[in-house]
Amino acid sequence: MKMKIPKRKLFLLIIFAYVAFSLYAAYNVFFSTKVISRVHTVVKKETGALSDGVKDDGAPFLARDWNPWENEQVDYNSDLTKKRQAFKQQLGRIHQPKRYRVQIWGKAAIGIYLWEHILEGPLNPTDKIVQWQEGELQSGKIDFSFYTGPAVVQGHVPLDMNSLVLVLNGREQQKVSYSTRWLEHVQALVQSRTVSHVAVVLLGNEHCNNNFIAPYLKRNGGFVDLLFVVYDSLWVNDKDVFQWPLGVATYRQFPMIRPNAQLITSNRPYLCNFLGTIYKNSSRDILMQVLKQSGLDKECITTAREKWLPQETADSLKRYQTALAQSELTLCPIGINTECYRIYEACSYGSVPVVEDVLTPGSCASGSSSPLRLLKAAGAPFVFISNWKELPAILERERGMSQEQRVDRRRMLLEWYAGFRQKMKERFTEVIEETFFKSG
Repeated sequence: MKMKIPKRKLFLLIIFAYVAFSLYAAYNVFFSTKVISRVHTVVKKETGALSDGVKDDGAPFLARDWNPWENEQVDYNSDLTKKRQAFKQQLGRIHQPKRYRVQIWGKAAIGIYLWEHILEGPLNPTDKIVQWQEGELQSGKIDFSFYTGPAVVQGHVPLDMNSLVLVLNGREQQKVSYSTRWLEHVQALVQSRTVSHVAVVLLGNEHCNNNFIAPYLKRNGGFVDLLFVVYDSLWVNDKDVFQWPLGVATYRQFPMIRPNAQLITSNRPYLCNFLGTIYKNSSRDILMQVLKQSGLDKECITTAREKWLPQETADSLKRYQTALAQSELTLCPIGINTECYRIYEACSYGSVPVVEDVLTPGSCASGSSSPLRLLKAAGAPFVFISNWKELPAILERERGMSQEQRVDRRRMLLEWYAGFRQKMKERFTEVIEETFFKSG
């Protein structure tokens, strides 16, 4: 007896089979790893296959050796690989901070103070007498490169970036003429679009007469975006003109001093030191008279000369550095300007500067914080006096200090000076980043 399948069940089985087949087909089309862009209507033979069913090498040509969608698969894989690589590159750009490049041309000795003492960059070769030195460092988002020396001449410095810092000397007319020629050279580079951004670090005139550079400032229609100038100039506004420290006398080969335990803890045999030129009827003359009259000159290292010598010999430099290292205090009388190299050189050795806090003649700022407003704003732990007749009382107090107190003060001064240089580095870098690259 034959079993009859109800029509309703048969109909449901057909519907179920149809749905299952449709789902299977949909899976192959949409979820298979082999995506086929189009249906081949023309059968292609494998390249190298002959019409008689054998390959070029004589081997039988089998159906399984030929893939009609092989070209599409290769294209698909290649395109996928390119997209993955592009995605990885994009991720790299997202996670890697953008960096900028700035070149520094040191055409004044204070360029060495900027590079070695403030930015703490390396110089190659290390010999100071060579004609050409260079170095590289990273600070903030900037990669700095530095070139200095007599062989760094116009048109012969490698320039592969469009942002430039020029270090110049504007103290006297001969230096001004030399600096002006460099400014005109850089102006030509700006006009030819070789250079887009320019900053100048200027050893200014000691009377703050820096009018020669005024026409080159962008505020006056020139091309110089930023000016960092030494001494208490009235131009300083902390927007496009910033005050810069004089630093140590690198032109006389004063080195970068790295503090060590001996420098901090040693017993220093002298209360104070002053080695320098004495001009008649000057405050320096008064200083020497005060020391002799009080009998304190025997407790201080003093060497006076009547004529200023621009160059240092190896022996005189050694004597000067020894005096700084063996004295608790370094006496810093005014010269043409209150700010002098001696202040920074004393800090390098932890010898507290005793600074004559008196304004000198000229066009420098004369506000309540001047002179030395940059150092005062940074909280310099110096001894400030208005008259050298105050010195005997200061030295008497010095006699009464314990070695422990002196060591603590020395450590504090060295830490302050290191922190001051670090702040100047950060300020220099941040100002250049903001001014040169704020839209980049």
